[in-house]
Amino acid sequence: MRALILFVCLSVGCLAQRPQPCTSPPLLTGSLSVSTQSEKLMAYAEYSYDALGKRIRLTEFGSYRNKTFHLDVLLLFSKGVMYEINNKNRTCCKKPLSADFHPMEIPRNASLLGQVVIGSSSGPGQGLLVNTWGGELQMKKEPAKYMSTVTEFGCIPVTTLFHTNRSGWMMTNFFNNVIGLVEPQRLVPPEFCKDVQLEEGPDEDPLTFFSLF
Repeated sequence: MRALILFVCLSVGCLAQRPQPCTSPPLLTGSLSVSTQSEKLMAYAEYSYDALGKRIRLTEFGSYRNKTFHLDVLLLFSKGVMYEINNKNRTCCKKPLSADFHPMEIPRNASLLGQVVIGSSSGPGQGLLVNTWGGELQMKKEPAKYMSTVTEFGCIPVTTLFHTNRSGWMMTNFFNNVIGLVEPQRLVPPEFCKDVQLEEGPDEDPLTFFSLF
């Protein structure tokens, strides 16, 4: 009887230790890099993420089809608007934003692919315990496959692979992540955007990493 009770306790303990789908902290600041399988796109960006206010700021530069670009956008999902900001010229464009806000998280129907230590497990502070999840998302035009790696403690994003038949594989690496907003004012439209009128025209959802969640 004692052996049976011990077995049940050990079983419950193992189940409790099994990684579970998680949600990242509601406030994050950091950097990320994006590259595609076809090598047509390579970009580096700094981001500010606010899941509470449903706001995202991305400042990125990179190359697409051998042409360099710079993009600075503020996405205000709760207001349904997107600002394209040019701080050098102190100008901005205000466009409609119909995309739904999705918090950075591992979907509940995701499958656990594995748990590993990045670095070394030989001593304290030498490695990072991460979980890799995979699954499929139903996008507007076609289904997409994903593999997402997050930290076991804190659910901080590390790497995401995303695939569609149209664009192939896209890889995003996160680094220098900080919990909280380092510069909260980045999530507020600049003063020179105050009186900008909303542009009319076809509504296009922003093609950013965050629109995939």
